[in-house]
Amino acid sequence: MTPEPPSPSHDPIRRNLALLGTALFLILAPGCVAGLVPWWISHWQFRAPFAGYAPLRVIGVVLIAAGACVVVDSFARFALQGLGTPAPVFPTLHLVIKGFYRYVRNPMYVAVVAVILGQALLFGDIRVFEYALFAWLVAHLFVRTYEEPRLRKSFGAEYDRFRANVPRWIPRLTPWRDNTESRHA
Repeated sequence: MTPEPPSPSHDPIRRNLALLGTALFLILAPGCVAGLVPWWISHWQFRAPFAGYAPLRVIGVVLIAAGACVVVDSFARFALQGLGTPAPVFPTLHLVIKGFYRYVRNPMYVAVVAVILGQALLFGDIRVFEYALFAWLVAHLFVRTYEEPRLRKSFGAEYDRFRANVPRWIPRLTPWRDNTESRHA
């Protein structure tokens, strides 16, 4: 008698592939969108602070640091809890609704835009600010036209419950708790 293969939720190969894929996608997507493109625009050169108000630079640093932490945490949750990646080619097996996802449905996009806005404030570059608005618009259109329909199809009532309780872009003040949750994620 041969032993049964592990379920996808307990498959160490899938978990390792999810970790590797997530790490690569972290470098490729947010690394380019929130790092490389703002650098191309600004060359990370300091200009006069917006409205001549230097404390905006400190707010920029806070946005960059907070955004980076949220991106890393959210990406890790996709691999470790969702057992997949943020990349559509290797989606998660489980809907990720822990961590920052209890406050906002799209913490990765919110955080990436925060990092870009932080750079705009830090460097005093209006072009980076305009790019942040463009990045948010692209994310919004992608979420509305691709991600939300795919999540609805993949996770059904679980996603509908999540969507009804957690806002798309503006974070809740208190974390949402799914009282019907009975999974390990």
